[in-house]
Amino acid sequence: MNIYVSNISFKLTEGELQEAFAEFGEVSSVKIITDKFTGKSKGFGFIEMENDDEAANAIEQLNGIELGGREIQVKKALPKTENSGSRGGYGNDNRYGSSDRGGYKRNNSYDSKKNNRY
Repeated sequence: MNIYVSNISFKLTEGELQEAFAEFGEVSSVKIITDKFTGKSKGFGFIEMENDDEAANAIEQLNGIELGGREIQVKKALPKTENSGSRGGYGNDNRYGSSDRGGYKRNNSYDSKKNNRY
């Protein structure tokens, strides 16, 4: 079972998180999500446990406990949805029949005026 953990201390390591969950059964993987530019924790992560009963017990026992100075929230992770990771609807839906987003074009009328100043 995949478990979602939020409100993780920014100083907590994956090893420390694994230790907490290992008390309830075998932990297959631990991943604290980090910012891709800074490498710093985003304060949430995922734990994978093979046995669903052990995972359910870990969720029940660890939800709301203090770990690393913060009260963590633990629940069963939801599967990714088809639109997860979308950027808030800023994609081109081609509503007006053109993929042109506007902006500067190299061959616009300003170029011809610029080149013929004198």
